[in-house]
Amino acid sequence: MHESLYHVDAELIRELRPDLLITQAHCEACAVTPDDVERVGCGILSSQVLALSAGTVEGIFDGALNIARAMGLLTAGEDLVAEMRSSIGAVTDAVRNKPTPTVVMLEWTDPIFSMGNWGPEMVEAANGKVLLGEKGQFSRAISWNEVRDADPDFLIIAPCGYDMGRTMRELPLLEALPGWRQLKSVRAGRVALADGNLYFNRSGTTIVETVEIIAEILHGNRGADKLHVDAWQRYAVASVGMNPPVTCPE
Repeated sequence: MHESLYHVDAELIRELRPDLLITQAHCEACAVTPDDVERVGCGILSSQVLALSAGTVEGIFDGALNIARAMGLLTAGEDLVAEMRSSIGAVTDAVRNKPTPTVVMLEWTDPIFSMGNWGPEMVEAANGKVLLGEKGQFSRAISWNEVRDADPDFLIIAPCGYDMGRTMRELPLLEALPGWRQLKSVRAGRVALADGNLYFNRSGTTIVETVEIIAEILHGNRGADKLHVDAWQRYAVASVGMNPPVTCPE
């Protein structure tokens, strides 16, 4: 029998009597799915059950509009989406004339997964070129040799569900990979470890900040009123005398 990864507290939901239950139908591992809700009978405890299934940036915008519509706040939802589009566009405009570096983004480290879904679109918005990932396609398992062969200018590591502290604990695993120190991104100090849980893996309003973060990583571009100092850290191998640059070389 298939068992859910999540415990749904049906009794609490019954007590709260919500007008709207929001689930997601994109990934069984990421969050509660409609099947999880149906399995415990929560579907009858709310007048509406909305399942989001964003796999692209446009899908994220559609999800925001669907939530707003279900809440009777469609105009506010439209304003929010317009603001998100404008903010992402402002970052794109700010880095448009910068060099376009190659980027590999990893969503998991053991096994190694390259980031798909909306991730490549965010890199493109920050004027980067994604390798080993397809926009609108699921993230996929790849071999470490594929990363070595791609040898990107930048490597961004943002494991699904991991905050900054938990991501940093993946360093020993990464450093043990064959040829790690020979990667161009490692030798040049262009490896970023990021908060995947809040920014890179979440299909919500934080994609605006994610584009800003990627612009910071690739171009040293502020893209916002302040740097996202708690969202990512640059990796450097001090033992080999690295002095990592802040920006992509001209």
